[in-house]
Amino acid sequence: MNILGVSFFYHDSAACLVRDGRIIAAAQEERFTRKKHDFNFPVCAINWCLKKGSITAKDLDFVVFYEKPFIKFERILETFLSCAPSGMRQFMRAMPLWLKQKLWIPELIKKELGCRAKVIFAQHHESHAASAFYPSPFKEAAFLTVDGVGEWETGSFGVGKDNQLDTIGYLNFPHSLGLLYSAFTYYIGFKVNSGEYKLMGLAPYGQPRYADLILDKLIDLKEDGSFKLDMRYFGYCDGLKMTNGKFEKLFGGSPRKPEAEITQKHMDIAASIQKVTEEVMLRMARHVYKVTQKDKLCLAGGVALNCVSNGRILREGPFKEIWIQPASGDAGCALGAALLVWYKYLANAREADNKNDQQKASLLGPSFSDEEIEHFLMKESVSYRKLPYSDLPQTISGLIAQGKVIGWFQGSLEFGPRALGARSIIADARDPSMQSRINLKIKFRESFRPFAPAVLKERASEWFDLSIESPYMLLTAPVREDKRLSAIPAVTHVDYSARIQTLKREDNPLFYDTISVFYKQTGCPLIINTSFNVRGEPLVCTPEDAYRCFMRTDMDYLIMGCFLADKNDQSTIARDVNNRQVFELD
Repeated sequence: MNILGVSFFYHDSAACLVRDGRIIAAAQEERFTRKKHDFNFPVCAINWCLKKGSITAKDLDFVVFYEKPFIKFERILETFLSCAPSGMRQFMRAMPLWLKQKLWIPELIKKELGCRAKVIFAQHHESHAASAFYPSPFKEAAFLTVDGVGEWETGSFGVGKDNQLDTIGYLNFPHSLGLLYSAFTYYIGFKVNSGEYKLMGLAPYGQPRYADLILDKLIDLKEDGSFKLDMRYFGYCDGLKMTNGKFEKLFGGSPRKPEAEITQKHMDIAASIQKVTEEVMLRMARHVYKVTQKDKLCLAGGVALNCVSNGRILREGPFKEIWIQPASGDAGCALGAALLVWYKYLANAREADNKNDQQKASLLGPSFSDEEIEHFLMKESVSYRKLPYSDLPQTISGLIAQGKVIGWFQGSLEFGPRALGARSIIADARDPSMQSRINLKIKFRESFRPFAPAVLKERASEWFDLSIESPYMLLTAPVREDKRLSAIPAVTHVDYSARIQTLKREDNPLFYDTISVFYKQTGCPLIINTSFNVRGEPLVCTPEDAYRCFMRTDMDYLIMGCFLADKNDQSTIARDVNNRQVFELD
C-alpha cells in the first residue's frame, strides 16, 4: 500500500511516501528548487519520493492533502466580511489563486501526477497531531499542536492510543499563539514564517520588561492556557500587515526596518514575547495533562520548533517524556497526513516499543553515492583526495581540533529545518572565536545567533541539565555550570543555555564516530553542528549545492562521502552549476 502525503500552497511545500505504515521518503520542495520556504506544488519532492520508493505515480493507492481547502476558504471569506472594506486589495489579490488552483486540489494532483489514486483530505491540525504521535515511540500519549492557523484551528490537544487519534479541545482563529509570535517577529524586523527562530535567539540578550504589557493589553490568558487576543492591535485579519498603528503606539515606535540596528529595546521586546509564549505553552501543557492524565506528550505545529519553550515544558511540566516532530511546521503535515490515512482511515495496527521512534533520525531525503559525488568533482575539476571510510573519523576530528571549519555532506538529507549530521557545518565548540567567525564569514548572518552542540548521548548529562534524549535539536537545556563559557563557549548562549542534539551511533554511525574520536583526542564529547547553507538559502541538497556553498564562504574543508576538498587547493574562480562565474576568491 503506497500512500503519498503532500502539503503545498502556503509555505514549506513537501511530500512524503509511506508504504505499509513505514516512512520510505520525505523531502521539502525548497531543497530541490533552492527557493527557501517554497510553497509551490512539490513536483520535485514528489518525483524524488517516488524514485526512492522505486514506483511511479500509477502505483499510488492514495494521495492525501494535509488540510481541507474549502473550510480554509470559508475562514478567509468570513474573516474578510468581518473586516470589510479594509483589506479589499489583499483579498482581490488572493482570490485568483484560490479560484484557479487552491479550490481544485484533486484535479491539480491528478493532472500533475497523471494517476487515478484516491485523493483524501485531512484536517490541518489532525495532520500535525498524526505527525507527532504516529512516529513517536509511545504506545499511548497526549498530543498538543500549536501553530499560526490551519483551517480555523490554531491549536489542538487530545490523545493518541495505538492507531487511534482523538482530539479533545482546540483554539480557533484569530486567537493564535503562532500569529502573536509572528507579529513580534515582524515588529522586530524579521521575516514572518522564517525569522521566528531569530526572535527566539535574540530573546536571551534582553529583559522581559514588556511581558506584563503584553499580558495586560494584547492577550487575555486563562489558567488552562486558552486565551483571546485583542484584535484592535493586529492587522493580519485584513491581510495588510501583522501589526498596526495601535500596536506601534503601545510599544513606542514603528517596526524595525530589516538590517537596521538591533537596539536593547528590541532585545527586551524579544525577551518579553518569548517569556509570554513559554508561559502560554506551560499552561497548555499542564491543562493537557490534567485532562488526559497521560505522562507522555507529543508536540507538533510551528510553535513546537520553539526549543526554549519545549525545554521548559520538559523541566517544569508534569510530563515524564516528550517527543517532538522534527518537521513540526507544515512540511511535517505531509508525513502526518500519510500516516493518518494508514492508521486511522484504513485502521491498520500500530506497534510502538517506547524506546525507538519511527522517524529514522529524520534522515529521509536524497542521498548520493560515491560514484555520483566523484563524477561531479571530476566534471567540475575540483581538487580533492579520496580517503578510506575507516580514516574519516580520525581525519575530520583532527581537522576540527586544529580549528578548521568543515562542510559535512553525508548520507540522506534531513527532513525538517534542522541539520542533524547529514548536511552540516561542523567545528570546535571550545574555540571562543568560532561563533562570530561562522556567523559573519560563513553563514553571513546576525552575530547574536547561537549554535547547537551535537553531543554523544551517553555524555550529554555530564555537560547539560538534560534528562532525556534530544535527537532532533528541539530542546534547550542549561549548560552545566562547570562547562559553560570556559569549556564550550561557541555553543553556550548568553543565558548559559544550549539547543542540544544527542547522538546515538545507530542513527548516524559516521557522524557519531567522528565526534567519538574527537572526544578521545580532546576530552570534549561534542562539536558545533549548524546547517550547511548560507543566509537566505535552504539546506544544501546535492554535491553541486554543497560545493558552491563551500566556495562562497570561509569554510576550510569540504567532506562529501569519502572525498575531502581543501579550500587552499581550489581554483581561484568559482562557478555555479550552469558554468557561470559567480565570484572570485580573495
